[in-house]
Amino acid sequence: MTVPVQLKQLRREFGSTTALSGLDLDIAAGELVALLGPSGCGKTTALRIIAGFESADSGELLMDGQDVTDVPAHRRDIGMVFQSYSLFPNMTAAENVSYGLRVRGASAAERTSRAHELLELVGLPGREGAYPHQLSGGQQQRVALARALAVRPKVLLLDEPLSALDAKVRLNLREEIRRIQLELGITTVFVTHDQEEALSMADRVAVMKDGRLEQCAAPSELYDRPATPFVAEFVGTMNRLPAVMSDGSTVELLGRRLPAHGEREFAAGTAVDVLLRPEGLAVAGPDAEGEPATVRVATFLGPTTRLLLTTESGTAVKADLPSRDAGALAPGSRCTIRPHDKSVLVAEVESEQT
Repeated sequence: MTVPVQLKQLRREFGSTTALSGLDLDIAAGELVALLGPSGCGKTTALRIIAGFESADSGELLMDGQDVTDVPAHRRDIGMVFQSYSLFPNMTAAENVSYGLRVRGASAAERTSRAHELLELVGLPGREGAYPHQLSGGQQQRVALARALAVRPKVLLLDEPLSALDAKVRLNLREEIRRIQLELGITTVFVTHDQEEALSMADRVAVMKDGRLEQCAAPSELYDRPATPFVAEFVGTMNRLPAVMSDGSTVELLGRRLPAHGEREFAAGTAVDVLLRPEGLAVAGPDAEGEPATVRVATFLGPTTRLLLTTESGTAVKADLPSRDAGALAPGSRCTIRPHDKSVLVAEVESEQT
């Protein structure tokens, strides 16, 4: 049985440093939520409080509606996978996987059966007798995952488990972790600083900053409609373009009036920044409708090409377009750019945010 997890107003301070500042987060049973943010944002502290390795200064932690704030780690029914694997070097893969069952007094037959079952689940059939030094990094992390699952935990915690692996192995293993999580339906909290990892694996991504939750949403919503400038610029590539508010709900950007949204309202005539993704701009020939610009750099990225352009006013802009349409837009080419007709995120002008 998997369970919902609720973090209620969790606070944690280390001396003069506030790691968590009233963190609220509800995680549904069977959901995979990624905690994403820069170093020092509090994501690892939150994970360690869920695990029972850290104590909150105040607030509550609930699992399946029960307050476990003061329950010790070994009684929380949690499985955890660490960045460093933490396998016992003198034990085989099967012995590592079944270690938790042995501690709980399971029979030898049950331990052997469960170890075989889980090593097959994580893609390591036939490696039961291998020692950690005989396994690659990716294989060791698969064993660590199987070990965390062996005791049938209600909640699985993953603490940057892929960051020590090379890119190809990391890609394969994140797909495997997601497959296994969906197959078992286990409630999972995944800490990472890698936005691509979070967006590709999670049901929802919780972006944190300075111990607070900036936004928690499905990956598509987080990318397409970020709630704050921090989320917008932390997740994916973002242009920050100068604009002027037309009224409280529209903004003038690159010669077009667009609907606007943001954390706060701005009066008509206020200079603001618009945060716009590179794919949010249309690029056309020099005689088309739009703001005149010059191509400075064209970077081929496979199916898309990223253009670095400069407008006549000197604003640097990134624009993505299908590579099949980019052939005539070599560096030095003249063109026009215009934003697509959709709501844009507005924020204070960056130089004024201090």
